[in-house]
Amino acid sequence: QVQLVESGGGLVQAGGSLRLSCTASGSTDGINVMGWYRQAPGKQRELVAIVTTGGSTNSADSVKGRFTVSRDNAKNTVYLQMDSLKPEDTAVYYCYARKSLTIRWGQGTQVTVSS
Repeated sequence: QVQLVESGGGLVQAGGSLRLSCTASGSTDGINVMGWYRQAPGKQRELVAIVTTGGSTNSADSVKGRFTVSRDNAKNTVYLQMDSLKPEDTAVYYCYARKSLTIRWGQGTQVTVSS
């Protein structure tokens, strides 16, 4: 089993920055994709950004140029640097890890951006 623990959420003003971290523990061998999804109230969970073991990334158009996903494979940790935050970025952010066909989610961390 893989466990994911997130940190770094909080309240920030529009235009500010936050950095999220997520560390995987347990049976981490073979995790090939890590990243972040988010879910705003009344909306479906959506992709924010993901990164493979090899460093390839994919991100939502809404965050391109503002958010950067990165990964430290030695530490089994994925980061999300969020800059130029907007009120519409307010959501619960969930860490994501995929190992073969198995997906694991973190418990979620709240990000609130005030206008």
